[in-house]
Amino acid sequence: MKTPLSKPDSSTTRLCAIIAMLSFAVLLPFSFVAWSQKPRVNPLAPKTQAEQKTEAAPASAHPLTGADVEAFLDGLVPLQIERDDIGGVVIAVVKEGKVLFAKGYGYADVAKKKPVSPEDTLFRPGSVSKLFTWTAVMQQVEQDKLNLDRDVNDYLDFKIPATYPQPITLRNIMTHTSGFGETAKDLFVKDTSDLTPLRTYVMAHIPNRIFPPGVTPAYSNYATTLAGYIVQRVSGEPFSDYINHHIFSPLGMTKTTFAQPLPENLKPLMSSGYKVASGGAKSFEVVQAWPAGSVSTSAVDMTHFIIAHLQNGKYGDAQILRPETAELMHSRQFAAHPAMNGMALGFYEETRNGHRIIGHGGDTVYFHSDLHLMPDAGIGFFVSYNSPGKGDISERTALWEKFLDRYFPYPAPAATPVSTAAADAREVSGRYLSSRRSQGNLLEALNPFGEVKVSGHSDGSISVEELKDFNGEPKKLHEIAPLVYRDVNGQDKVAFKRDANGKLYFAIDFPFFIFQRVGGAQGKLFNMVVLVGSLAIMVLAIVFWPVAALVRRHYGRKLNLTRREWRLRIATRLVCLVDLIFVGCFVGLANALDDPGALNSHLDLKLHLLQGVGLLGAVGTIAVIYNALQVWRTAPARAAVPGDSVAVPLSSSVQSRTWVSRIFETLIGLACLGLVWFEVYWNVLNFNLNY
Repeated sequence: MKTPLSKPDSSTTRLCAIIAMLSFAVLLPFSFVAWSQKPRVNPLAPKTQAEQKTEAAPASAHPLTGADVEAFLDGLVPLQIERDDIGGVVIAVVKEGKVLFAKGYGYADVAKKKPVSPEDTLFRPGSVSKLFTWTAVMQQVEQDKLNLDRDVNDYLDFKIPATYPQPITLRNIMTHTSGFGETAKDLFVKDTSDLTPLRTYVMAHIPNRIFPPGVTPAYSNYATTLAGYIVQRVSGEPFSDYINHHIFSPLGMTKTTFAQPLPENLKPLMSSGYKVASGGAKSFEVVQAWPAGSVSTSAVDMTHFIIAHLQNGKYGDAQILRPETAELMHSRQFAAHPAMNGMALGFYEETRNGHRIIGHGGDTVYFHSDLHLMPDAGIGFFVSYNSPGKGDISERTALWEKFLDRYFPYPAPAATPVSTAAADAREVSGRYLSSRRSQGNLLEALNPFGEVKVSGHSDGSISVEELKDFNGEPKKLHEIAPLVYRDVNGQDKVAFKRDANGKLYFAIDFPFFIFQRVGGAQGKLFNMVVLVGSLAIMVLAIVFWPVAALVRRHYGRKLNLTRREWRLRIATRLVCLVDLIFVGCFVGLANALDDPGALNSHLDLKLHLLQGVGLLGAVGTIAVIYNALQVWRTAPARAAVPGDSVAVPLSSSVQSRTWVSRIFETLIGLACLGLVWFEVYWNVLNFNLNY
């Protein structure tokens, strides 16, 4: 999948970035009783105003010919490759049922200087693989083996827990409104020997249900994998065999497979994956949730699939879907806001330049791809990069938008100023959290650091912190309708709405998640103050411990503490040390998770041991709080070394403490308590490792 929002780059949130990549995300990435539209499958039915407007889109300024496309892309793609240290790129364009253009750029193997071939080089399109799974689902719907609106539990040999009264349906799954939380564990595995049967995976990795089905879009790899398992059950064929027999074979896609490892005849054709081309080739990525993203394919093979969908299921003599089924699959099904793009069945809307566009993006760690369909123009576009390079994975978005601007130029209509723009900008300002998130497991702790900030300006415009132009600067958006904003210099939109509880959320052009308003204990600022402040005080406590001892020795001062006070003082510093080790190890673990498959079951023992250290620190906080209370039972002394206790005997039973010492010991207690709150509130110490 993809989104135009970039991820936070703080070192404390690196794990969040890695999870996003492992979940086929591009760069970051909206809940209300969301607007939903039933599919219009009758071609004779009246067209909506939006459809009429689409048909009125202006003609292209440049002729869409193979020669012109080649000249155009030859001027862009090699520059991207050289500037951003990318290994190779493959692009294919379809027009009116035929391949208009297909070409490879750069290298499939940089070390061997093996060029990319659109016919013979295999790329990993990541979540574009989902479209094959969705097509298989629709084939089973045609045969009345599946019903889009029936409880999926009716098709399973295990049960999805009934967290909400409403059952999850295949329509929910295909519109990413199943309500599942994000899951990352075992999404990739280290080696094909670690792969488990599809049934084993879907039974062992059921995510928490965090939204009622059919209400809040939240992208889910697990849900797609579950749909693949359902196809396997109702068809009576192993999933991969089913796709081969009923999609790849009829379409003549001889160089496309879900198989891992690759069949022997395809292994020599596989492009290497890279972080940067100069950094060396990486190992073949093994996707455990394979119906959601394990396809290996050539660009020319993908054109067969594109043509079939542009022609309502027909490719040559093959008909993989009935026309009415294909129309249903491509029709708008759900949207979080009526002014924004919505979900079809598996495909999502990408409407731009006056044309309704549907498609899907896909990302593994190394490969980054897009598939776009323009049904009204008979145009299909596929692009895949074998490395993100030094830039970011929005390169493909820039390429697609430049393609549209050249062949389908479109002046955005003027907008009537909104009289309440300034007040509206103030109203929507704040921090928002993606609905695609982990909840109820240890990865929930990443949520506050992945928030997106919306800022209002005095002129009534807004900016979204992570929504940036290709130059890296935040886009400025002005209000074109109540709480609907459009890029001042482009077409990108965001739209705000209130959910059933009156809470604001906003939708972006990608309809498979939303951003929900957060504040208070969920807010980034509060959590940064608690976490960073707590850790800073603990560090000071550990640093002052030996420093204060040296200062006392220099001035000939001695601590005059009872044995119990000595023990409490030492215990307090040791608890701080344990807490710092715990946090440091988590950060170190995040930094080590650079490769696909790092978040797998083999990590469980290390995580449990690490959580044990955290639990030890949490229990030890009792002693720290007791120590902080005890220091206030003593009388104040005149002088002391900052950050320590210096006692002058006042009686045989009560020892003196300075005000500085009292305050510092209290701050240590609050710091330890703050960290415990963070660990408990955000499920860091949740020993259920289904994350």
